[in-house]
Amino acid sequence: MIIEPAKRVSTVQEYYFSRNNRRLDAMRKSGVDIINLGIGSPDMPPAKEVIDTLSTEAAKPNVHGYQSYIGIPELREAYSNWYKEWYGVELNPANEVLPLIGSKEGIMHIMMAFINEGDGVLVPDPGYPTYSSVANLVGARTTKYKLYEELEWQPNFDELEKMDLKGVKMMWINYPNMPTGAPASMALYEKIVDFGRRHNILICNDNPYSFILNEHPISMLSIPGAKDVAIELNSMSKAHNMAGWRFGMAASNPEVIATVLKVKSNMDSGVFRPMQSAAVKALSLKKDWFDSINKEYRERQKYAFEIMETLGCKVNKKQGGLFVWARIDDKWSSAEAQSDEVLNKTGVFITPGFIFGSQGERFLRISLCAKVAVFQDALNRIKNMK
Repeated sequence: MIIEPAKRVSTVQEYYFSRNNRRLDAMRKSGVDIINLGIGSPDMPPAKEVIDTLSTEAAKPNVHGYQSYIGIPELREAYSNWYKEWYGVELNPANEVLPLIGSKEGIMHIMMAFINEGDGVLVPDPGYPTYSSVANLVGARTTKYKLYEELEWQPNFDELEKMDLKGVKMMWINYPNMPTGAPASMALYEKIVDFGRRHNILICNDNPYSFILNEHPISMLSIPGAKDVAIELNSMSKAHNMAGWRFGMAASNPEVIATVLKVKSNMDSGVFRPMQSAAVKALSLKKDWFDSINKEYRERQKYAFEIMETLGCKVNKKQGGLFVWARIDDKWSSAEAQSDEVLNKTGVFITPGFIFGSQGERFLRISLCAKVAVFQDALNRIKNMK
């Protein structure tokens, strides 16, 4: 018997990196030594004291049951203190902070909480593919708005205002931007908050990269009145090297948080308490932790820049975040064609930008989540490519 899949499944495809990993695995099995500079999964461990906290807490006999849907009070308090210390944003830990099993979970929860079938959702191009995929899964009318290289990967607000915004209920933004590495600014956030307020659009800011190669972390919620029209996602995956732990959070006004919780509380039963205690420890880390992480990423970034330049790409060296984004030479028909040639000739995989939208079709992206020795190997292979 064949059970017909739900219609919503036809609106999405398997995630690009999931499909691509099978291709790379097949090449490995055939004897190719693959270097994968694709997915941004941090390869460094969390701080020692974070791991020690997990170990100590997990040994206790009374911490292994179901946990609260809203996280332990200490975790909500830690997120609140973290936002106050680093972003200058006051959050009430009782009702303006919601711990998540990673911010990717939050994207689904937020759209399920606010989007009815046929509602409009604005997603950036280029942008994280999950915004569009989840919008499609919930039956939204998805509209892409363009980010422009010449505008430092910000939207053209005159163009935004001329779009058909009837029925648009939500807008996704992401700064520091993935995949371009473009930083946020207070002026940009002020414009977006104003846009959301005037058009009655919920602004969803995805903010997981603000500590990576970025000297001045900022939050959209620092704009006066932003909590009235915006929700911000944040994550411990990147800056705390805890991607596999699945810790994120959402912050907004109490009404928005309570609405998201209605969905979340029906989809999980909380996070292992010792992991929450370890996350509390991680959120107390000081500037020297972030400096040590960024020192390593800066060294890797130098090699990523050199790889892109060796490939004939144009690189903006002011970018930050966990990736390097570069425009390909005009001689190439597409970034995908260049990516495939590099892979087939050297075994080095570099992500083609088309997967992030039409504005990424002439770009390549390198993840900084590999050791310096791996970057050196990749660079040597590409320099010797024939």
